Amino acid sequence: MSGPPFHIKAKPGDIAENVIAVGDPGRVKILGELLDNYRVVNEHRGLLTITGEYKGIQVTIATHGMGCPSAAIVFEELGMLGAKKIVRLGTAGGMREDLEIGDIVVATGAAYTCGGCGLGQYYTGYCAPTAPDPILTYKIIEELSKKRIRFHTGPVFSSDAFYAEDPEFARKWCEKGVIAVEMEAAILFALGWMRKWKTAAVLVISDNLLAEKQYLATSEELKEKIVIAAKAILEAFKTIKH
Repeated sequence: MSGPPFHIKAKPGDIAENVIAVGDPGRVKILGELLDNYRVVNEHRGLLTITGEYKGIQVTIATHGMGCPSAAIVFEELGMLGAKKIVRLGTAGGMREDLEIGDIVVATGAAYTCGGCGLGQYYTGYCAPTAPDPILTYKIIEELSKKRIRFHTGPVFSSDAFYAEDPEFARKWCEKGVIAVEMEAAILFALGWMRKWKTAAVLVISDNLLAEKQYLATSEELKEKIVIAAKAILEAFKTIKH
């Protein structure tokens, strides 16, 4: 589409080529502490977005909201405004027994319900390619490995229905090799290939659907791991020239 974005009220130059996208605007404020001289470039619709500097590179941290349709709008508009690399940094529910709250998952792909995640309108009658950029993903893995951070790799499931998830759902997908469930990676990866962005997703486990006693960790409880993951993403950005 042509014309200015409708939802992110920023102008060209406000959005960096390097973007970390998060679901919760509260996380934007947490991650803003990692940037120098950051400024708020959007607050419209609650989509808090800031841009600052990290070790000589410009970085934007943006809120994408919950679910693929909402996130797709944000990703598309970030791309219109100059984003070239977009990494989703969010939370996920573990679907493998060894995934503990606070563990980091680097997604290697994203399954989704055919026609779901808003992708039915982009790929009518077909399933979209939903894998991240391999080089950006590898660089993030490399940074986590350098710091000896515990992490897992594997495909995730991008769900459209948060409250439809239960232990049976988890067991079914775990048997197919999917290790965690979240809500936005599939649309990001598919749009990345369509729009020629580099994409990745790094997720912090906030609960485990197979646990006998269910508990959902808060952003504050996961803050330390979210910051660790963000630092790995920021260092990876420095190594890749678009």
